[in-house]
Amino acid sequence: MQYQWYPGHMSKAKREMTESLKLIDAVIELVDARIPLSSKNPDIEKMSNGKARIMLLNKSDMADPKITEQWEKYFVSKGYYVVKVNSKNNKSNGKIKETVLTACAAKIERDRKKGIKNRPVRAMICGIPNVGKSTFINTFVGKAVTLTGNKPGVTKGKQWIRIDNMIELLDTPGILWPKFDDVETGKKLAFIGSINDNILINSEMCYDLMKYLNALYPDVLAKAYETELSGDVYEDLKRIAIKRGCLLKGAEPDIERAAGIVINEFRAVKLGRLSLEKP
Repeated sequence: MQYQWYPGHMSKAKREMTESLKLIDAVIELVDARIPLSSKNPDIEKMSNGKARIMLLNKSDMADPKITEQWEKYFVSKGYYVVKVNSKNNKSNGKIKETVLTACAAKIERDRKKGIKNRPVRAMICGIPNVGKSTFINTFVGKAVTLTGNKPGVTKGKQWIRIDNMIELLDTPGILWPKFDDVETGKKLAFIGSINDNILINSEMCYDLMKYLNALYPDVLAKAYETELSGDVYEDLKRIAIKRGCLLKGAEPDIERAAGIVINEFRAVKLGRLSLEKP
């Protein structure tokens, strides 16, 4: 199955982001802590060259904590300021503000020497669809200032948001890049919901997800579904369907329904805190 999606509005969003870069001091990028490299848009890295760069490892509460620590060290080594966050709570707000101001310390000092006072740091916040950007902004600001949803493409246009007298955020729509050179990147983006489920086939996506889980966490599926599994994802999904009572007429396993259950339970962390890639 091909995992590709690049609607026209994403091309427009990319152009708008490029035009806005001259207005900002720092780029804050949210990635999904379960797949930090696959959820990191290489176009954003190219566009943000020369700006202070802050990486937020979002949904870190859903990822394998040991692997997330490895990713934090990896991105720091690449010149990023890194903060682990859960966009649904505000526990990281102080750390994020401190990090933004630290990353922009040279700019703040240049303003001071020029006699410019109280000019807030301007940061563009960006990330791929469904990475939790709108939820993060609402939590960071402390009120609902952006639309949120559990589907990609909720943010339709850019908007300025004042955090306090020190920081302003420029929100942007989530954008994917035009083509995934590596098919595995497309798969992992589909697993976390960054590609519209309506254009994908549940069973095929689930088979791919189960292969990843078997390789990285060999016992997790058998434990979650309390049944003996063979490692053959096609046969094992049938067993999961039977175990969960997903049956068609004649007691045939309902593969599509069972696939939806596995995918949704992975996304809801019911299978545990799992990461699908390592540095």
